[in-house]
Amino acid sequence: MPKIVDHEQYRKELLGKCFDLFAEKGYGAITMRQIAQGLEVSTGTLYHYFPSKQALFEQLIEEISQQDVIIALAELGGKNNLSEMMAALGNYLVNNEDYLIKWTYIWVDFCQNQDSKTMLTNSTVFKHANQRCQQVACDLLGIQDVVLASFVLSFVNGVILEKLWGNETIDFPEQCELLGKMLTAYLQQQD
Repeated sequence: MPKIVDHEQYRKELLGKCFDLFAEKGYGAITMRQIAQGLEVSTGTLYHYFPSKQALFEQLIEEISQQDVIIALAELGGKNNLSEMMAALGNYLVNNEDYLIKWTYIWVDFCQNQDSKTMLTNSTVFKHANQRCQQVACDLLGIQDVVLASFVLSFVNGVILEKLWGNETIDFPEQCELLGKMLTAYLQQQD
């Protein structure tokens, strides 16, 4: 009897294994053949699920952004106030530092290998991932201000980049506490 394959589940499993390959080699340096070897599948199988390296990467972004939102909501949601949420954000960053640094490295490497205008205008995947993160920030903060949500996301990305660059003075909980104080002052000013 032939083996029944859940193609969607198998595609997700392949994507899950791709994260570390991109982190290890970088988007620009790794080939579809190397990805297939790392996944222990044939290149034909890989191309069956992903027509190109960019398509594979875009699907990886979609999967990761969905998973990250679920995890962030679970870890940061339900806090009673901004101070508690910022403490939870600091802990989240500490607990996920290695993953976040790898993800940042992958993203930066991808961007280095693209024409930024083409990438931003042609790919709805990146826009959707960003909009998803902005909406989560708005929901968690209880605001509708997308500009403020973008600021919070930029702050988080910035402290992760500082860690990536080797800045040993960055203390995630301390930085998040400061962000909480800044947000509190800003939101009080808006009332």
